[in-house]
Amino acid sequence: MRKSAAAELVRSRRLLTGYFAGLGVVMAVWGARMPTVQDAAEVSTGGLALVLLAAALGMVAGLQAGGRLARPARLPMLLTGGGIALPACLAVLGACRSLESLLAAALVFGIAHGVLDIAANAAAVRCQDAHGRPLMGRLHASYSLGALLGAVLAAATGHIPHTVLFAAVATCAAAAAVATTRLTRTVASPALDAGNHGAALSSDEQKGLSGRRMWLLGALSAATLLGEGAAADWAAVHLHGLGATAAISAAAYAAYSAAMAAGRLAGDRLTVRFGALAVVRTGAALATLGFATGLAGSTIAFALLGWTALGLGLSVTIPSLITAAGVGGPRAVATVAVTGYVGLLAGPALIGALASVTALPIALLLPALLAGAVAALAPKGLEKPTP
Repeated sequence: MRKSAAAELVRSRRLLTGYFAGLGVVMAVWGARMPTVQDAAEVSTGGLALVLLAAALGMVAGLQAGGRLARPARLPMLLTGGGIALPACLAVLGACRSLESLLAAALVFGIAHGVLDIAANAAAVRCQDAHGRPLMGRLHASYSLGALLGAVLAAATGHIPHTVLFAAVATCAAAAAVATTRLTRTVASPALDAGNHGAALSSDEQKGLSGRRMWLLGALSAATLLGEGAAADWAAVHLHGLGATAAISAAAYAAYSAAMAAGRLAGDRLTVRFGALAVVRTGAALATLGFATGLAGSTIAFALLGWTALGLGLSVTIPSLITAAGVGGPRAVATVAVTGYVGLLAGPALIGALASVTALPIALLLPALLAGAVAALAPKGLEKPTP
């Protein structure tokens, strides 16, 4: 590979690392300060649920639009546009003082999130193929680390009005997107076509994904992201129910996030050595056994270990599923992402419904069971079809 082409690959990888990390920061800051947004706009719990629904509907629309638009030549525009629009919407959300304005801003925020998510993942698949080795885990780890940074930032600035925090984060993120506008051209560079793109794929894979396999990848994504939604919404509640203090209860999701980031950082090297299928199946089995044991232990220590095992075990699944969907192009990536987000958005509500008729520890067995299903069905989604 020519030195100039190799340099462009390095620049594109660094650029995407920054985009994934920035996306994590913005989403974590928004989620962590949501109660203050609710208070400032004097919105009820039901009203806040409508705001979150508007953001979710916008994201689905953005993912679908991104899947149609994310051709190589358009990726620089989508990255820069999304990188400016998403933080700008965050600033607008901070300034909203009514339910109506929140609903409108949340809808556009979701659209920008969906478009940027697809553009970043489509560019990541392209960059990974050109490198000829797994990179997706490392890029998704940068999102996890960015989310961790955003959560810490939101906690450390609790004494500052959320409007100021949102505006500051938005200014920094949008400025970074503008400053790297020229650099985004590297993700559309012919160097990424001239690398190892497609070299490791069978002839059947290069023709794209079958509809059946694509929907299976989507189902596996939904099963995985349901666990992530459960961690975000129920981990602290679970620990609190066991008698943990507020600080220790909050540490449950931090432990989950840290374990996921660590697993993703190591995931690419493990995938090279053992293959994506073996790593995903082993991780999913760890998530099933570790989380079920944590729930059965009925103590704070066991619960923390259980959430840690769930994060570590599921860490490599989404990067591997996105990589597998990437052979079908941006639309396949969008389909898998949309289906996955159904699990992320609907999962916590489903767990809550189950908990209302049983008990929370029993309802939380659902992510463990679905992780087991991922381990069982991963071969059908991740094994390369025979030529």
